[in-house]
Amino acid sequence: MIRVQQQGAVCEIILDRPQQRNALTVDMIGSLAAAVAAADAAADCHCVVIKSSSEHFCAGRELAPGRERDLDSVLAYDDAYGAIFERLRVLNKPSLAVVRGYAVAGGFTLAMGCDFVIADESAKFGAVEMNNRFPAAINTALLSHLLGPRRALELLLLGEMTGARALHDMGLVNRLAADAPALAVLEAKLSAQLAALDPAAVRLTKETHRAACNMPLADALAVGKQLNALLLASGRIDEASRAFADRRK
Repeated sequence: MIRVQQQGAVCEIILDRPQQRNALTVDMIGSLAAAVAAADAAADCHCVVIKSSSEHFCAGRELAPGRERDLDSVLAYDDAYGAIFERLRVLNKPSLAVVRGYAVAGGFTLAMGCDFVIADESAKFGAVEMNNRFPAAINTALLSHLLGPRRALELLLLGEMTGARALHDMGLVNRLAADAPALAVLEAKLSAQLAALDPAAVRLTKETHRAACNMPLADALAVGKQLNALLLASGRIDEASRAFADRRK
């Protein structure tokens, strides 16, 4: 199941199916996408945290050999799964994955779909789909944007378990904690820091970042220039200058 709880301005989306290492059922997939959408719409939510209730983050989508195979059912199922990552992609608030234990297959993908990933040093990630003779489809799209081609293909094709330290060195994990208690402290600190940011500034930064990632540098610089003009015209930069002057006094 998926549980949602609010801690101040932080919305926590919790994977809570511990006996199955939080493998995602059809219902959980729909609930997860809906929870991200609801958090985006909530004015009192400034940061979204995705984590587990137990020692493992997520074992991916639950495999169901007897599932209906007609085209409409297959498309609906994958539309629901894809909606999680599309909603994370356009989320105007920072998202943070907190990883303990195993984050494999769709669990690895879920972590990579978030803006930030923190993990304890014993956490293990793996695109293990290839070991079962099928590709990690959504994670292929994500890792191809997050990593250089050689590193991305190494993770996607070999299907090996990779430690959090190695992913940190690749830039896929932002920060590491020594163990689960230290991870909880890091989660509280980072989520509070993200939630304290100005929501409008976060939104504009994320929108510009998304656009710039798909533009030549010259076009990205033009977008940045237009954003500066908008901020100057809105008076936001004048407000910041006055606040800075007051602090100096």
